Amino acid sequence: MIRVKVLSFGYGHAPAPQADITIDARRHLRNPHHDPAMRQLTGLDPAVRRHVLATPGADCLIRHTTACATDLLTALPRPPALVVTIAVGCVGGRHRSVALAEEIAATLRGHGIGVQVDHRDVTKPVIQRTT
Repeated sequence: MIRVKVLSFGYGHAPAPQADITIDARRHLRNPHHDPAMRQLTGLDPAVRRHVLATPGADCLIRHTTACATDLLTALPRPPALVVTIAVGCVGGRHRSVALAEEIAATLRGHGIGVQVDHRDVTKPVIQRTT
């Protein structure tokens, strides 16, 4: 049974989706976009995922987010059909948000919680920097 939905997205493509928990990964996680070798990859690629998750504090963010989602599942009265939605955003929705969403989902699954993961913008073009 799906109890948590984790959604990655890019602020540069559309507004943040409605969610119970929203994480803005734009300022606090290493951005693979700055490395030309990783720019066209996504957070589903192991090299990008390692790069993002190696950011100091990323593990703490994941722990706290999964703890908060677990608390929402157990503490608040919810009809059984409703799910807790976690939205994770970065600029383009291809790198940081995807890697973080996948790691949050894996952690929740490790706790026996049913999770669905969707990546809203992972297939959209890379957003080019304008300076």
